[in-house]
Amino acid sequence: MATRNGDIVLALLAGTIVGAGIGILFAPDKGKETRDKIKRKAQDVTHDISEKASHAVDELSQSVHERRKKIEDKLEDVISNMSYKAEDIIDSLEYKLEELKKKNERLQK
Repeated sequence: MATRNGDIVLALLAGTIVGAGIGILFAPDKGKETRDKIKRKAQDVTHDISEKASHAVDELSQSVHERRKKIEDKLEDVISNMSYKAEDIIDSLEYKLEELKKKNERLQK
């Protein structure tokens, strides 16, 4: 999903740059004015790219944090479940050991 969003952002930025460049180059302005416009557009695009990259990093960071939390919760559940099963097994083994001890005492009498 993040790759698709990144591709969309890049396509929009490329379209913006190409469109702005064509519009400026065909405008009936003097060379200095055209260069100033190109410079301003480049600064605007740089600012937009910076904002979008920052936003993408924030979204990715949030997604990683959410997934990490889910994994930690799931791991905690598994460990807890394993702990209960281990206790059940220990209880069962202790019970069988007691039975064997009783049998052994009866056989020795």
